[in-house]
Amino acid sequence: MRILVSDPLSEEGLKILKDTPEFKVDLKTGLKPEELKAIICEYVALFVRSATKVTKEVIDEARNLRVIGRAGVGLDNIDLAAATEKGIVVMNAPAGNTISTCEHTMSLILSLARNIPQANNSVKSGEWKRSKFMGVELYGKVLGIIGLGRIGKEIAKRALSFGIKITAYDPYLSHEAAQAIGIELVELDDLLKISDFITVHTPLTDATRHLISDREFALMKKGACVINCARGGIIDEKALVAAIKEGKISGASLDVFEKEPPEKESELLKLDNIITTPHLGASTEEAQINVAVEIAECVRDYLKGLGIRNAVNFPKIEPQEYKFLKPYIIMAERLGNFSAQFVEGRISKIEIQYSGEITKRDVSCLSAAVIKGLLTPILKEAINFINAVALARERGIKIKETKASIEEEFTNLISIKIDTDKGSKVVAATLSPKREPRIVKIDDFYVEVSPFGYLVVMKNQDLPGIIGRIGTLLGKHDINIAAMTFGRKIRGGEAISILNVDSPVSPDLMNEIRKIEFVLAAKLIKL
Repeated sequence: MRILVSDPLSEEGLKILKDTPEFKVDLKTGLKPEELKAIICEYVALFVRSATKVTKEVIDEARNLRVIGRAGVGLDNIDLAAATEKGIVVMNAPAGNTISTCEHTMSLILSLARNIPQANNSVKSGEWKRSKFMGVELYGKVLGIIGLGRIGKEIAKRALSFGIKITAYDPYLSHEAAQAIGIELVELDDLLKISDFITVHTPLTDATRHLISDREFALMKKGACVINCARGGIIDEKALVAAIKEGKISGASLDVFEKEPPEKESELLKLDNIITTPHLGASTEEAQINVAVEIAECVRDYLKGLGIRNAVNFPKIEPQEYKFLKPYIIMAERLGNFSAQFVEGRISKIEIQYSGEITKRDVSCLSAAVIKGLLTPILKEAINFINAVALARERGIKIKETKASIEEEFTNLISIKIDTDKGSKVVAATLSPKREPRIVKIDDFYVEVSPFGYLVVMKNQDLPGIIGRIGTLLGKHDINIAAMTFGRKIRGGEAISILNVDSPVSPDLMNEIRKIEFVLAAKLIKL
């Protein structure tokens, strides 16, 4: 089996591949897209980091490719949908750089507290101005951690040893799970108001882009500091510069940027109290070895028929069973993803009920798909079909799985009930006659929703003219309605309306929709 390594991989990772008798390993780094397209058909496995772009055009030429291994976490450089469509397993190494990113974050917190880079530059320029670099102690301060996954938890452990009080915001973590590790879980606005240092550790998604912007900076303590070693774009850089110039924020440390590398004329690089590093979170010898070894072992084991680990687009099931279950897996994941964006509050429990012919199958992979979809908005690349259930339970989410013993309204149905601290929601889905996913029930409302693309989901009074006004408003902004569905219990009562639209709806336009008379609530969901 021919293996292509198109980005640098540590010797430890390469050794695992080269020591496997069944493999012939080619190391060809720096390939241009056309060069990769020309040779990819010769290989059954491809190893990349972040430099190689595995586009749909490359995948279309990959006639023999069975697996893509990403030595790291992020998957922005791989067309996951194209790989899945072609039956190519995509694996990553989500745990390999946890400690390195954690330690880099702690380094940047300490650098902010004691002005270390600025003092270093001053001394090297021939100055000796001790009073200019008066710092603060970490002892007794409040550290706010936004996103309490693997990295966030490791930071909390280390910060506690400094005598820091930890608060955290993570909508997918239960209060009980946070208390078990000595952390106070709060809402985001409360964290911003009480924290002296704020560090973000979430993926970059539509929901987290500019999560920290003008409004959030206005809520922060005067003199607070912010740190970002996660993804560029979570912190609004223009808003950060403004907050520092206004004296609201005393400093920031950035390892990641909205555009990398940042422009030479960027205001971020001109302000002395912004510390910057060139995306070094995973740049330790140990981290590079860890991710290389982890992904090499995963791909080796898969190709030798020893099981699937860290697959982001395939559950672990036999090929023949997968052929039958594939449309259900797609449906289950989209059902979970829709529900995650639809519900309000902190999730504490999810009940998954199956009915119909699927009850005769092992549905564990479908439950994993539901949970993967549910957690993807917050965990993104860190979650996969293999670790989904374990990560949910780690976060204190209780999972219950049942098979219905009575006939339901639909022949085959997956129904999920999600309990949060703000109530419960039920969403159910089935397959259409063409075996395509359809959401058919939301709470007590019957609907028929194609769970793809952009969805405008509204609660409204069932009165004439409301949908017309919304359609007119969308039309004025050149947003086309591709499909629509409505559900109501009684004439003139509360109803649910869902529009499939061809393009994103801006936050400002969503606010205009919410202001329409008799529209009770509205949100945009992206699938």
